[in-house]
Amino acid sequence: MSKYTVLHDRLHRWYLEHGRHDLPWRRTEDPYRIYLSEIMLQQTQVATVLERFYFPFLERFPTLKDVAEASEEAVLKAWEGLGYYSRARHLHVTAKRTGGRLPRSAEELEKLPGIGRSTARAIACFAYGEALPILDANVKRVLYRFFRRRKATQQELWAMAERLFDSRRPYDYNQAMMDLGAMCCTPKRPDCAACPLRSSCRGRQTPERYPEPKKRKKLPLRRRQILLCRRGDSVALVQRKEALLGGMWGFPQREEMLPGRRLGTMVYRYTHFELEATILESELPSELQGRVRFFTSDELLHIPLSMLDRKIVTRFLMS
Repeated sequence: MSKYTVLHDRLHRWYLEHGRHDLPWRRTEDPYRIYLSEIMLQQTQVATVLERFYFPFLERFPTLKDVAEASEEAVLKAWEGLGYYSRARHLHVTAKRTGGRLPRSAEELEKLPGIGRSTARAIACFAYGEALPILDANVKRVLYRFFRRRKATQQELWAMAERLFDSRRPYDYNQAMMDLGAMCCTPKRPDCAACPLRSSCRGRQTPERYPEPKKRKKLPLRRRQILLCRRGDSVALVQRKEALLGGMWGFPQREEMLPGRRLGTMVYRYTHFELEATILESELPSELQGRVRFFTSDELLHIPLSMLDRKIVTRFLMS
C-alpha cells in the first residue's frame, strides 16, 4: 500500500464531486478526440478551446483519417485563430504518418511530431488506460507546492509525479490533478482550505512562494512595413516558411522603409516579441515578383491567415 493511499482516496472523492466531468474530451474514448484536445490545450485555455475551436474542427475533420486526407492548408485554415500553428502542422504530419490510427502506447506516441512526453502519456492514459502520470502546467504547480519546491528540473518534476501517482486509478488521478491545479491550487489565491491534499502539502502555509515566480522579461520590439500590393481587385500574399507561421498566408513584410501610401499602424504581441507594423499601400517590390499569389476578397475568406493578417484584411480591405 502506498504511503499516499489516504490522500489518493481523498483526491478521488474530491474529483468525483468537483471534477470537470462534462468536458467533451472526458466523455469519449476516441483517441483522436482526446489527442486533438491535448494538442489544442497545450497553449490555450479550456474556455477558448471549447467556445471557438474544438467542435468546429471536429465538424470539419470528424476523424484523424479525414485530417490525413486533407491538405496542410485546409488543416491550417481550420486552426486559424488558435495560434501556435506548428501544432496544426504536426497534427497533419502525424495523421498522414499513422494513416489516421494512433499507436496505443505512450512510448510509441512520443515518437510522433508535436507529441511530447506528457501529451503522449495523457493520450495513452485517457484513451487506452495506460497507468502513467502526466505533467502539464497545472500538475506541475500542485507538485511544486506539495513537495515545497521553488525550483526543479524536468527530471525532478517527473520523479515527483511518479512518487505521488495513484496507479490504482490512473485516469481519475490524472484528471483530478489537472482539475486541482485549475480550480483549487491556482497561481494566485489558492483555496487551500478546499484542497484534498492539504494535510500533507508541505507548502500549504505559503503556497504562492512555490514555484519561484518567473521574472517577466520585456518583449523586444520589432518594426516592420506590411505591404498591401494590389493588382486590380486582388492583393498579393506570400506563404510563410518560418517556424512561427509556416504554411500560413500573409502580407509581405519589410524592415526598410519603402515608398507608398501609409494607411495606419498596428501593434501586435507575439509570445517572444512585440511587432509594430506600418501598413503601407505600395507597388510590389521587384524581388517579390514570382514569389507571391494574388487573392480576391472572396478568396481571402478561404485561406489560412494569421490573426494579424486577418485583422489587416478586416480593417484595411473590407471596410
